[in-house]
Amino acid sequence: MAAAVLAGCQSGAAETTAAQTEAQTTAQAASEAGSEAEGPEAASEEAPQELSGAITLYTSQPEEDIQAMIDGFNEKWPDIQVDVFRSGTEEVVSKVLAEQQAGSVLADVLLVADDVTFETLKEQDLLMAYESPELAGIPDTYIDKDHMYTGTKVITTGIAYNTDLVSTAPTSFQDLTKADYKDSMIMPSPLYSGAAAYNLGVLTRTEGLGWEYYQALKDNGITVGQGNGTVQNAIVAGEQGCGLLADYMAIRSKNDGAPVEFVYPSEGSPAVTEPIGIVSGTANEALAKAFVDFVLSDEGQALTSEIGYTPVKSGVAVPEGMRSIDDITPLTWDTEELYQNREADKEQFSAMFQ
Repeated sequence: MAAAVLAGCQSGAAETTAAQTEAQTTAQAASEAGSEAEGPEAASEEAPQELSGAITLYTSQPEEDIQAMIDGFNEKWPDIQVDVFRSGTEEVVSKVLAEQQAGSVLADVLLVADDVTFETLKEQDLLMAYESPELAGIPDTYIDKDHMYTGTKVITTGIAYNTDLVSTAPTSFQDLTKADYKDSMIMPSPLYSGAAAYNLGVLTRTEGLGWEYYQALKDNGITVGQGNGTVQNAIVAGEQGCGLLADYMAIRSKNDGAPVEFVYPSEGSPAVTEPIGIVSGTANEALAKAFVDFVLSDEGQALTSEIGYTPVKSGVAVPEGMRSIDDITPLTWDTEELYQNREADKEQFSAMFQ
């Protein structure tokens, strides 16, 4: 009706200004009435999608850390329940592969140690491509080119030591081969820890270290624990003087009052990014995407820092005592080569330390 009135106004050259004004007023009233009638539907279409249900997350993160992330996620999405299976990376991957063989992977989202592990999953067609809208600020090196996974944090491995037991602080990986540290060292096993498996692949291919370095550690009496947690506990308790340990675990122990210091080795630091990815074929795709987006968002990255990790996004404040991604000197190697040689590396390690 408003359109007809306006059309009539345009065609009627003899119509008065008063008539035009009346027509415009009528059109405006009709438009407002239409807006009021359509308002609820329009508002519904523009409002954020309401999500509810449950997803299952498989992760190697410490229980209290992943729970803190889930709690933050539930502040934004209170109607999404996140069920968790937690273990070492190797056990998580074994579980996923076994479930795939059985015909049904129960996980919706995976959050485990490193990109080499995710390359294994990618090759098995276990991951769904998803380019999150929250990637701004994350360096390309931490984003899979096919968007099958994205790093969530940066965890470096360096040297932790007990200040009550060690009088001369080590400054490099090579220092641990010296007599000062004989029979007083511990490291995580690459047969259990995905991060340790990554470290093995990188350090054995780093000039000046190599397999000779691991042999020298063995000759100097190093103990092989299980995961990083066993290393942390041994150093904090004074059972071992020093060892190879993830940065956040050492600094967290120090902040809790333990006599522990952490060293970023002069050679550089192997760094894993604990990527996140969505399982291909998940029946809960929208919920899984919401969780991934939260972890990678500014809010999620600030929470990552609050929990005690180096955020993967530039510009997000880091925990006290830790280096930002821009200040870390990473030791890296070609992901494809590390992936192709991971099992052979673990076999060689096992033969060396059996």
